[in-house]
Order: sequence, then C-alpha cells, then structure tokens
Amino acid sequence: MKRIHLFEFEDFQWFPNFLRNYMTDYLQFISNKAKVYSPISDLLIEKLKVSNSTHILDLASGGGGGLLWLNSEIIKQIPELTVTLTDYYPNIKAFEETKSRANNFSYHTGSVDARNVPEKLKGFRTQFLSLHHFRPTEAKRILQNAIDSNTAIGIFEAQDRTLPSFIGMLLSPISVCLTTLFIKPFKFSRIFFTYILPIIPIVVLWDGIVSCLRTYSVSEMKDLVSNLAHKDKFDWEIGMKKQDMKKVLYLIGTPKA
Repeated sequence: MKRIHLFEFEDFQWFPNFLRNYMTDYLQFISNKAKVYSPISDLLIEKLKVSNSTHILDLASGGGGGLLWLNSEIIKQIPELTVTLTDYYPNIKAFEETKSRANNFSYHTGSVDARNVPEKLKGFRTQFLSLHHFRPTEAKRILQNAIDSNTAIGIFEAQDRTLPSFIGMLLSPISVCLTTLFIKPFKFSRIFFTYILPIIPIVVLWDGIVSCLRTYSVSEMKDLVSNLAHKDKFDWEIGMKKQDMKKVLYLIGTPKA
C-alpha cells in the first residue's frame, strides 16, 4: 500500500485545543503503560552515548508525558540526562504536569517548528509519533535542518501500514473508553466528551487510521535521506525494532566524528 496523506483533526488550527490535549493525554497514557518505546530504548541510549549527548530536545512533544517511561530507562545509564519538551502548539499545562513527574524535564513555552528549530535550542533532537504529520517535502526539511545544524536526530513511529496496525486503530475507541477514567488530572469535560458525547473516541479512531496510512516505511525513510544535501556528514541508521508484540520504526542520524 502506498502512503496516503489524508487529514488528521489534530493538525487543524481550528480544532479545539482542549480536545487535542485530551487526545495527546490518551496517547501518552497508553505509551507509558504499554511501554510502547521499549523496542528502541537501548538503541536510543547507544546513539546518545555515541553523540556524547546528555540532553534531548523533543520536537512535536504533544504533552510530553509519553516520554516518562523511556526517560526512566535512559537515566539508568545516563543519569545526567535532561529533556526539553517543545511543540508547534505547546500545551503548557501538560508540560508542567510532565515536569512535575520527572525533575529532569523542562519545556519551551514558545511555538517550535521542527522544520526550522531555533539555533538557541540545543540537544539530541527526537520526534515520537509525529513524522507522519509531515508531507515528504516537509519531512526532508526536518532532516535537512538537523544536518545544517550539525545536530543528531532520532525519529520514531509505533504504527505502520500493515493489517495489525489498522486492527489496533479500529479497536482504539474501546481502549479510550477503558482508560479514560484512569487518566490524570481528572476532568469532567474529558468524561463528557468520551462517554456522553463521544467525540474523543471517534476522533482518535479517525486520526489513528490516518496515522497508519501516513506513516513512512523503512524504504521511504531511506528515500527521504537520499535526497538530503551533505547527508554524508552523518551516519544514518534506519529500520524497525520488534519486542514483545511491539514494533517501532526508526530513523536516526548522528554527525560523524
């Protein structure tokens, strides 16, 4: 199946921020409870060490809480690790909540475009579950900006264009309904738009299916890199890691020594 770039509701500026935030709250809750990024935790630790990086600059963070489990694993081997959360639509309340749960987290309050990261923001750049939001031309701008800044970058996606991923997304409304009561902080409006007027389960279903359709395959990510200027200044590793019924697609570029 070819990549299809349909729309996701959370991409629209008119989409209510509180609904977008409830969606990212759900994704972060699932990411931590299911340890979604466990297949690539050792790989990311290795690349941080290779690039002598002790700071992660996370782009398109959503609320940032999805990194809490992964952070707890990394600091076992890199105890001095710090993480800065950023987003094009920064959710400051969610950033504050995440920071309260991990004292090595901080956040940037202004809008940050992954295609043109301000020079003052330093660190090993990461993107989790977000590259698929960008069309190929924009995705290449993200990678080119990292090269031009001589900055390591790691991109990770936990879905793809396969039948199991689509089935998982089709079941997502059930997952939303089962987990919403356990997501903190408790908000009545979250309950209302989940169980009474079920906008959140419906939008999560649509955006989840579209995320699968949009996700770049390993070969497509290799094609993105092949067209970059000065790509030979970086070492690139692109592939898929599987562990315990979970899989993560990854693209990592680190400056050559």
